[in-house]
Amino acid sequence: MDARTSQSSSQQPRRSPGTGTLDLALRILEHLAHRSRNASLGEIAREFSASKATVYRHLQALVQQRFVHQDPVTGNYEIGIKLVVLGEAARGRFDIVRAARDELIALRDRTQQAATICGMVQESLVVLDLIQGHTVIEFGTRPGTRLALDASAHGKVWLAFSSGAPIEQTLTQSRACKSPIFIQEIAKVRRRGWATAASEVIEGVNALAAPVFDHSARMIGSIAIVGATQYIPPEPARAQIEAVVGAAQRISRALGWRQHERLTS
Repeated sequence: MDARTSQSSSQQPRRSPGTGTLDLALRILEHLAHRSRNASLGEIAREFSASKATVYRHLQALVQQRFVHQDPVTGNYEIGIKLVVLGEAARGRFDIVRAARDELIALRDRTQQAATICGMVQESLVVLDLIQGHTVIEFGTRPGTRLALDASAHGKVWLAFSSGAPIEQTLTQSRACKSPIFIQEIAKVRRRGWATAASEVIEGVNALAAPVFDHSARMIGSIAIVGATQYIPPEPARAQIEAVVGAAQRISRALGWRQHERLTS
């Protein structure tokens, strides 16, 4: 490279984060993955305020790699089978998801409510799996959704039974965590082994969560049932508590947990 080439390159404006072609392709892929139906080229272009030509090039590259499927009749786009396969392969890396799947289904069938499992992924509390309930309500929460530690049933369980940087940061910086009422609530969660969060994430919706431990008695996940407050009241029924805590203990035992202390009061 000669001096003129070097000088010319150094004078070119640097591309800011989030404007690169790879970034746009990945955001298009994520957009399609979260949609409940396919989308036209025009819809996708409008979503990202990009030209149809630019979006089309990205989509065709994704189609060729089978990350995106194009309907031969309508020409619309949706996620491809390769993305589904990769997603299942990645999810399979979480032992807790494999260990919990059957228990989540059984918990859903026993309570009729949606059942979820969460884990700490890259210092964020993330939904790893969700089984929709048998009620008319279907929740839009999907695997990969992040939950607040200080404003969800899953989060309260993590604050009560876990440690680490995200936990300490939330306890130190969250205004809610510093209130006497919240401190008392977390202490109560620690004593009884379960937490609720009526109308905290979604108005009129409650969750009942319990911790999951591994062979070293370290918390590695949390499970919960989620439903309208008419089905899961702020003070859940004893049968609901026993169902959730019992499922959490069985998952824990499948992961090598051998502590026999009851978590319910």
